[in-house]
Amino acid sequence: MKNIISILTCAMLLMLTACSIDEVTDPNGVQLATLLENAEIGDLNALVNGTEARMRRSWDVYVTSTGSVSRELYLFDADPRNTEDLLGKEGASLDNNTFYLTAPYTTRYQTVLNCNILLRALENTPEGSAAQKDGYRGFANTIKALMFLQELARLNTNGIRVDVADPENLGPILSKDAAYDAILDLLNTAYGQLQGAEFAFQLSSGFDNFDTPETFAQFNRAIAARAAIYAERYDQVQGFLDDSFLDDHSALDLGPKHVFSTASGDFLNPMFKAPQQSGDQIIVHDSIVNNIREDDARISKFRLRNNPTSQDDLNGDYELAIYESSTSPISILRNEELILIAAEANIQTGKLPDAVNYLNIIRNAYGLGNYTGPETEEALTDEMLYHRTYSFFAEGHRMFDLRRYGLLNSTFLPIDREGDQVFTEFPLPLSEQ
Repeated sequence: MKNIISILTCAMLLMLTACSIDEVTDPNGVQLATLLENAEIGDLNALVNGTEARMRRSWDVYVTSTGSVSRELYLFDADPRNTEDLLGKEGASLDNNTFYLTAPYTTRYQTVLNCNILLRALENTPEGSAAQKDGYRGFANTIKALMFLQELARLNTNGIRVDVADPENLGPILSKDAAYDAILDLLNTAYGQLQGAEFAFQLSSGFDNFDTPETFAQFNRAIAARAAIYAERYDQVQGFLDDSFLDDHSALDLGPKHVFSTASGDFLNPMFKAPQQSGDQIIVHDSIVNNIREDDARISKFRLRNNPTSQDDLNGDYELAIYESSTSPISILRNEELILIAAEANIQTGKLPDAVNYLNIIRNAYGLGNYTGPETEEALTDEMLYHRTYSFFAEGHRMFDLRRYGLLNSTFLPIDREGDQVFTEFPLPLSEQ
């Protein structure tokens, strides 16, 4: 994927450090004034490509920080904050102005900035048909909503800022519920824009099968289903799923992906770690390995280390083995998640036999056979959370899954050092206070 360098401005980016306008170094890049006053189709397409490229950034920090909080993994590297701050060592609190908070936050809002520049450019350009312009709008607003959703999941009751289009008049920081309202409204707006639209741009190979307005709209509805689950608005989920790419008979990994390459200007999968290396390794929490069921094929996600490793009085025998190479793709949202979303929504709305049917799709895919336990809400919720734990291990879900069921605490989670704490949300960045 060609990584178009974003044009950054201080106010629009909500930057978390002292900032200045970055110089455009990409020879194919364009000046901001040109984009906003008289953008050509090629300029608009460069913004689309740059947006897709930008949204991959800092994903490893997002996953390892939330995964450490929820005790699914540890990141053993040279930075002590990964095993101190994130685990509340000796009463430590989460820092509101450090990398594990600001790197993902800044990258999400840089991506939103790209989308807002694209939307503003569409207002003045004479190029493109009405249908093509709606295609750009539907793309931009869908990605904006996804970025907001990712940050709201981390910040939770601290809320997020959604209205950031006007750098001179930034909107307020919204409460959790109001932010979910805004995200779902934005997704619905984008979904409407995608109806009858045309794409004058090409997405990367990561969006194969989701690179037309019709199929991208299914991705939009899938994001809405995730947002409704996170917001615990279970009665809304089925409507979103009906228009998504949920398919009982399709491959579980069907869905858009982040792709990586060795091409100049691109970068490698940041979650890939060379097997058995001694430093900078993502370590699987022992409880995750110990609690996986016999015959569950997802145990292949964990690699036994030749030599157990330790850091800061924490230990681990297994390391992450999800990605085969440094150019392996990372799923953004896939059919497997939609199936488990359907199971969860059916549990929460009392349709327990339907929930069992969805759970059985996952169980049989990983060698466990049909569910034979009690068909009660409690038992099926436990079953659903088990599968979310192993289907989405090290993919940035577990913290939020446990939190909405009241399990993100030291009573439920293993605490490996006396005095460590379990945090339920990340703080609002210092610059936003």
